[in-house]
Amino acid sequence: MTLALLSLCVASAVMGGVFYAFSSFVMRALGGIPPAEGIRAMQRINVDVFHPSFMALFFGLPVASVGLAGVAVWRWDPAVSPFVVAGAVVYVVGCFGVTAAGNVPLNNALEGADPDTEAGHRLWADYLRRWTRWNTVRTAACIVAAVLFGLALV
Repeated sequence: MTLALLSLCVASAVMGGVFYAFSSFVMRALGGIPPAEGIRAMQRINVDVFHPSFMALFFGLPVASVGLAGVAVWRWDPAVSPFVVAGAVVYVVGCFGVTAAGNVPLNNALEGADPDTEAGHRLWADYLRRWTRWNTVRTAACIVAAVLFGLALV
């Protein structure tokens, strides 16, 4: 269980770092260029994110978290199990759930936006604000999950 916990801890922190970069400076940079360019860049990012290296981590973490939480419940240890279960819940709800409910619908709306129209520019302004807010929630959830998995190790 130690190697699995360490893996979840590191992987959650890596995901948090990726999301942190977007909230910290990537979205600010995209918002600082002409709207049509920002829209096109984010539309491209939303295509390229479907790379196996990212998707394996993104989809593998909730599965591994829930699986390890199940083991932690089955072999209940009051010093470890609550942290594992809490870490899994925080990751699954705060990262995966927020992505599905918040970021993906915004990405889908942006996919259909025409970068060369005023309507596209209005959508982009709203997208930047809302997407970054949801992304910051994902960032925090990943970091909190990493801490919880780390606490389970000690």
